[in-house]
Amino acid sequence: MPSEENAYLAEHVAILRRSYRHWTRRDLIDPHLTDAEAARYLFHAPFVLVSHAAGEDPLFNYANRTALSLFGMSWEEITACPSRLSAERANQEARERLLSEVAARGYVGDYHGVRIGRHGRRFEIEGAVIWSLLDARGKDYGQAAYFEHWRWV
Repeated sequence: MPSEENAYLAEHVAILRRSYRHWTRRDLIDPHLTDAEAARYLFHAPFVLVSHAAGEDPLFNYANRTALSLFGMSWEEITACPSRLSAERANQEARERLLSEVAARGYVGDYHGVRIGRHGRRFEIEGAVIWSLLDARGKDYGQAAYFEHWRWV
């Protein structure tokens, strides 16, 4: 779990920030913050920030405090959860199409969709940005999502 002891996963957050800037030409947050400052801020931020690893059935590998609360999961639970399970079975095909579009274009802005938390509680997200993550060598590192607006449905 991100904490002072592990610098709030500053190296991972640096990839999130750098990739967001690469694709959108905008900064996720104040670009003058150090990686450690940004990581601390983002973990406690009032918006959702999540990411999953690359691969066939990727697991979540990051969720800030707001995301953990919204999905109703602990750090241990969310990082053991395939990201596909954030969508109900009926919506998983649409989610896959979205992620394929993100992979092809680099990012999708202003996404709207329904997701589901651990206990089956559904919520609609609005205005999400979903982007591909690139490591320092430009290799696929996964995908991330950021959104500020959601409502229970």
